[in-house]
Amino acid sequence: MTTKTPLSVYLDPELMRALAAYADRRDKSRSLIAEAAIASFLSPDADEQREAAIAKRLDKLDRRITRLERDTGISVEMIALFVRFWLSNTPPPPESERAAMRRQGGDRYDAFMDALGRRLAKGPKVRQEIGEDFPPQEE
Repeated sequence: MTTKTPLSVYLDPELMRALAAYADRRDKSRSLIAEAAIASFLSPDADEQREAAIAKRLDKLDRRITRLERDTGISVEMIALFVRFWLSNTPPPPESERAAMRRQGGDRYDAFMDALGRRLAKGPKVRQEIGEDFPPQEE
C-alpha cells in the first residue's frame, strides 16, 4: 500500500458543502474526491480529451449543416425547375374560367397537402433518393 502525504486546503464554505454533498452522494471520502479532482486538473490529457470531444461535436455539426445546405439547394433548384416548366407549358386560362379554376385550385391544394403529409409520414423522402455526394456539373 502506498503512503499518502497529507495536505491542508482552505475551501470556500459553499465549495466545501458541494464537495461534501458530492462525496455523500457517491459514498466516497472527501479526500478521494479532492484527490481525483486535483489529478484531473493536473492531467495534461484532460485538455486534449476536451479538445477531441469538442472537435468531434463540431465535425458532426459541420456535416449536419452541409446536409442542410445541400437539401436547401436541391429544394430551391427543384422548385425553380418546376415553376419554369409550369410557366413554359401551361397557357393562362380564359377570363371566363378563372373563378372556377380558383375554387378548384383550393381543392387541389388541399389534396396536395394531404398527399405531402402521407409522403412525409411513410417515407422515403425524395432527398434520400438522391445521392449524398454529387459533383457539380458544368453548364
